[in-house]
Amino acid sequence: MKASIKWKEQVTFLGETESGHSVLMDGPPEGGGRNLGPRPMELVLLGTGGCTTYDVIHILEKGRQQVTGCEVKIDAERASEDPKVFTKIHFHFIVTGKNLKPEHVERAIHLSAEKYCSASIMLSKMADITHDFEIIQDTA
Repeated sequence: MKASIKWKEQVTFLGETESGHSVLMDGPPEGGGRNLGPRPMELVLLGTGGCTTYDVIHILEKGRQQVTGCEVKIDAERASEDPKVFTKIHFHFIVTGKNLKPEHVERAIHLSAEKYCSASIMLSKMADITHDFEIIQDTA
């Protein structure tokens, strides 16, 4: 996997992925930025959330669960001193589907956290990561 980062101006950077996608990153106005894009550490959280959500949906579908939607809300804390690493991250999954079984959702989240999601497993080496979930039964 390869990526590149190009400095544009002040604290604005353009990230380019090997797969051909670009992301503009910027800092807050008080740090010399213009708030034109997400902060790099926000992208770390988004990437981790995407990784674990992908896993959870995939595992549930393999388990023949009828998933119609999945959202994860992430709440994170960082150290107050440099390096300002993540110290706590909480993932709250909201899984929607037909006849979803809580034990299947719990198992999928556990498998993602402990076995499949490279990003969350990597972050768990320095941050306390917790998970919970709610199920919304789709009656349509």
